[in-house]
Amino acid sequence: MGKKQNDKSESASSEESGDKKVRDYDKQMEKLVIELAHLQAWVKKTSARVVIIFEGRDAAGKGGIIKRITERVSPRVFRVIALPAPSDREKNQMYMQRYIAHLPAGGEVVIFDRSWYNRAGVDRVMGFCSEKKARRFLELAPRFEAAIVESGTIILKYFLTVSDEEQERRFQRRIDDPVRQWKLSPMDVTSYQKWWDYSRAYDDMLRMTDSEHAPWWVVPSDDKKRARINCISHILQSIPYERVKFDPPDLGKRQKRPADYTEDTSSRRTVPDVT
Repeated sequence: MGKKQNDKSESASSEESGDKKVRDYDKQMEKLVIELAHLQAWVKKTSARVVIIFEGRDAAGKGGIIKRITERVSPRVFRVIALPAPSDREKNQMYMQRYIAHLPAGGEVVIFDRSWYNRAGVDRVMGFCSEKKARRFLELAPRFEAAIVESGTIILKYFLTVSDEEQERRFQRRIDDPVRQWKLSPMDVTSYQKWWDYSRAYDDMLRMTDSEHAPWWVVPSDDKKRARINCISHILQSIPYERVKFDPPDLGKRQKRPADYTEDTSSRRTVPDVT
């Protein structure tokens, strides 16, 4: 009897601890969301240009962080770029050309969900480019980014890491959950199988393209919620924004209903109420 009571007590204590973690996460995230709104107002007012690059292991949580950044700001200010495989025409362009077209204008924050660093990762490992081209890219990328920074654009680069055990657990969850199965692509499976080839490629990328003007910031991501809080906090700390005073508009008075207005009573298609 005593053991059962202890088990129940321990279970209740564990649930309370879990609930507290969720509440703490929600509170921290709400504060960050408010600051992201202030950042947005500052970007619009000052015509600032910001580029945020997310790279990392498959299933490391890039999409989750990007979703939390963008879910309550304007898509006209925070633009997410996730380019598909290059077209035949793009394959015959200068490599950086299709990325340059998406760089921000004044008053924009562009978030790259994978970026020109595809050349240092998947292109190199999968043989989509020659080793010579991959090495040349690693040499030129810092110079390309230096030109962007010199133009007045802020660049922030984040690389999300995840352990092989955690990646496997997340892949298996995608396999088992119909809602997540779309997230698992053939390329993800290959990246799982070629873990160490990607490790070497990413080691080269981080070493050769880390610079003072555009450094890499590594985000440990085995704990997704902690990664989100840490990464978004760092973004806010890295951009010298200031709070912009909001001048609430005077809504005035709504016009009166015109005496000659007659409501249209013709039949219309209405979405059925299923509740």
